[in-house]
Amino acid sequence: MREYKVVVLGSGGVGKSALTVQFVTGTFIEKYDPTIEDFYRKEIEVDSSPSVLEILDTAGTEQFASMRDLYIKNGQGFILVYSLVNQQSFQDIKPMRDQIIRVKRYEKVPVILVGNKVDLESEREVSSGEGRALAEEWGCPFMETSAKSKTMVDELFAEIVRQMNYAAQPDKDDPCCSACNIQ
Repeated sequence: MREYKVVVLGSGGVGKSALTVQFVTGTFIEKYDPTIEDFYRKEIEVDSSPSVLEILDTAGTEQFASMRDLYIKNGQGFILVYSLVNQQSFQDIKPMRDQIIRVKRYEKVPVILVGNKVDLESEREVSSGEGRALAEEWGCPFMETSAKSKTMVDELFAEIVRQMNYAAQPDKDDPCCSACNIQ
């Protein structure tokens, strides 16, 4: 069974923990308690292939930004979450992807851009079109989810597995990308 290290990144309060806990346990956390770092494991079957996901739910607060390099170095797939009711969280996601590319030193890192809180449609500040355009620019999938209503949560984690499965691996002889070849 293959094991994958997935890192969930985004600003504070966008719903990283809520998405992760909803996926792992099937429950929604109502109360926002800032995360420093939580680690989850869950078996998942995607396209008839069983896998184990090791999910690292990271801190959204800037004071822990220095820890991000370490998460990124060890991660194989990345879920970048913003709240579609918070335009600033959408802006905050761009430097996080830049950091992934910088640390991994490779453009084709498996990433999914996620607009969370689709259940709060009436409060939306970031249009689907904006999210889709950014994902297109990055060449990655885009999804809108709701941890509260469990909208697209399981699909999100299945898709990151697909992205990691199908990601073109860097050339193993390329010394620049040897750090990307996590076994």
